[in-house]
Amino acid sequence: MILKIIKKLVFAILIIYGLDLLIQNLGIFVPLNLVTIFIVSTLGFPGLISLALSFFFLI
Repeated sequence: MILKIIKKLVFAILIIYGLDLLIQNLGIFVPLNLVTIFIVSTLGFPGLISLALSFFFLI
């Protein structure tokens, strides 16, 4: 069970970092912090897309 949680957290960190590398030219920045890691690890790709869109519309 702990190994599954660690895998999800590492995957969330890698996905957020990869997204930051891909969309940095558009001026969108998704911070890599505990809140965003928790959202992406629990919600998956829909959480990642919602974070990117929310930061795009908030800035």
